[in-house]
Amino acid sequence: MQEDWASSIDLHLDFHPVAGRRYGLEHALRVAIQAGRLAAGVRLPSTRALAAELGLARNTVSAAYDQLTAEGYLLSRQGARTEVADLADLADDAARGQVTGARNAAGAAADDLVALSHDLRPGYETMPRHDLRPGSPDNSHFPIGPWLRASRRALAKAPAEAFGYGDPRGRIELRTALAEYLGRTRGVVATPEQIIITSGSLQALGILAQVLSSAGASGSAGTAISGGTATGAVAMEDPGMQLHQEAVRLAGQAVVPLPVDGDGARVDLLAGTGARAVVLTPAHQYPTGVVLHPARRHSLTDWARATGGLIIEDDYDGEFRYDRQPVGAIQGIAPDHVAYLGTASKTLGPALRLAWMVLPPCLVRPAADAKRRLDHQTESLGQLTLAELIASYDYDRHIRASRLRYRGRRDLLITRLQPRVGRPLPGYALQGIAAGLHALISLPEEGPSEHDVITRAAARGLALEGLAEHWHDSGEPRRATGIMIGYGACGDGAYRAALEVLIGVLSWP
Repeated sequence: MQEDWASSIDLHLDFHPVAGRRYGLEHALRVAIQAGRLAAGVRLPSTRALAAELGLARNTVSAAYDQLTAEGYLLSRQGARTEVADLADLADDAARGQVTGARNAAGAAADDLVALSHDLRPGYETMPRHDLRPGSPDNSHFPIGPWLRASRRALAKAPAEAFGYGDPRGRIELRTALAEYLGRTRGVVATPEQIIITSGSLQALGILAQVLSSAGASGSAGTAISGGTATGAVAMEDPGMQLHQEAVRLAGQAVVPLPVDGDGARVDLLAGTGARAVVLTPAHQYPTGVVLHPARRHSLTDWARATGGLIIEDDYDGEFRYDRQPVGAIQGIAPDHVAYLGTASKTLGPALRLAWMVLPPCLVRPAADAKRRLDHQTESLGQLTLAELIASYDYDRHIRASRLRYRGRRDLLITRLQPRVGRPLPGYALQGIAAGLHALISLPEEGPSEHDVITRAAARGLALEGLAEHWHDSGEPRRATGIMIGYGACGDGAYRAALEVLIGVLSWP
């Protein structure tokens, strides 16, 4: 009996046996099914287990199941568990009307959720047939097999304390694996003690902005970073990621724009901004795709050393370099002045919610305290699995395979945009093609506009994203216009089809 109860299925019912136990059970099950809380195909507990759960005789539960089976609410087959029937097959008009009402309510709720998803990625009332928007890897190539094997190994040797509350900096296994991996592949100088695991890079940026705000409120902004005297706002690339700007502002920091040109962010303008920190994407600027020029990298570190300023280096897709060896992280040349941010969202998938910060020693304690106050810690099982994936070199193998795949898509984009006999595409230029998960198509000054291209593409079922939404002042006229082309949102076959639609849109007379 105890074994049967323990292996059964949980079932919540609004059960009131006052008017009769069998009637009360029938009514509770009927209402739950009509309201949609018990959906078609859901298995019910055995009569023995439910009787024990509710303190009823087993015959009472059997009789209630039989009655609801006769009414068409349940399906019962020999040798199989009783399950909820599809109410669309009910002949009872009243019951059918109740079901329709429940489904209408469920449909309205589903519409609300769809509307929310469109709020997050606006511009399309339905899912587009083709999607070339940036920001996502190709999730169809998630390494399921290696991840499962790494998870089994991680769980088999995980200590009991791994399943409880732990260090807000994250699991030591992952921090140790990342210290080795980042040093080997990105030139980052780090010990496990300097690394904090976060639930995404956006959270990491928010934590650092909180630390800067706290330091400023206490009058110790400079010393909190590196003993310097920098004060003021946070400089952020223009154009840049709007979501990142919002995260910094929510932490109480003012944001000042730092213009971007063909050599990356204009770091020579930092001294005039009064900023005490700057957020950069130097390996592949988002959204333009340009790489920060080597001379500017050195000027940037000179600024940080002279002012005590903090460089926040967002290395969101630094692993993906196609034409030569990846550009090393700036952190490697100024580890005491750089907070390095990395993420698994672009290499594996954003659903994992795993990212990391490598911090100057003076920032580790305040950042760990901020992480503890925020959500105490990032979930541990994914951390342990990623640590195993890195230690087995399956993570390297996956990235190398992904790099080859995205390079092929990059090359196909270049080929398709080249002028062709009888149908040239003059005036368009590609930039940001040396690295990353997206490139930028610069639009000719004589037209068409970003809005025209995106609207025409949407009419053909193609989702695109332009530069307009990434400028700090979206209302200010800009000469630089362009369309960002992501390599990851489509699967292999769908990407080629999406490019054909894109060429048609750009070839519009």
